Amino acid sequence: MSSPLRFASLGSGSRGNSTLVEWGAGTLLIDCGFSVKQANERLQRLGKRAEELTAILVTHEHADHIKGVAAMARRYDLPVYMTPGTYHSRNLGDLPDLRLIEAYQPFEINQLQVTPVAVPHDAREPSQFVFEYAGLRLGVLTDLGSITAHVEAHYQDLDAMVLEANHDPVMLASGDYPPSLKQRVGGLWGHLSNQQAAGFLQRLDCARLQHLVIAHISQQNNSLELAQATLAPVTAEVKQVTFACQNQGFDWLSVS
Repeated sequence: MSSPLRFASLGSGSRGNSTLVEWGAGTLLIDCGFSVKQANERLQRLGKRAEELTAILVTHEHADHIKGVAAMARRYDLPVYMTPGTYHSRNLGDLPDLRLIEAYQPFEINQLQVTPVAVPHDAREPSQFVFEYAGLRLGVLTDLGSITAHVEAHYQDLDAMVLEANHDPVMLASGDYPPSLKQRVGGLWGHLSNQQAAGFLQRLDCARLQHLVIAHISQQNNSLELAQATLAPVTAEVKQVTFACQNQGFDWLSVS
């Protein structure tokens, strides 16, 4: 690894999410919304093997984030970090090394500082995360329906960020989803729209950001062109903007 910290994605979207974070002393898998076979194929594409993983970190219990977590943990004897609410919301069976995140308290994995952040999402005890290593800060922020003051305070002064821009409100309103699902996705406990993501970025000081990744883009209720057009006016300061996709995620991005 040429830089102290780098990150990549196995896939990003409603059919499966998983993010890799690698630092000088380990490799962390955030979520695994894929089968073990799919996860291994996607890891191989990024030049990694499951045997090299240090641990799995879980954001929440929705299937597109947790589907393969237990099987991966058992197959490769991996520690799994998640909140008690996330753990008790699913029958995950025996896990080889469960480490509960209590009251969103920060913790450390092999010198990587991990700060859990409570977010408004329709899950039992969801968390997003800010990572710090060698003075570098990476924030992962997806699967939330609104930006609270608590969230905004934690995602300042980042060197890199993965941020959700899930849907376009017009596409969502006129799409095929049933009314209840439209209300869920577009509600305060659902997912961020392009406009919400842009407003959040506008309130942040982005001068330090080396990388901004726009993630969890809906294949039904958004388009790459709409997301790019909405976010372009507020991302001019960012050195590199990447748009993640469902099938390929995004390749390694190095922070230094």
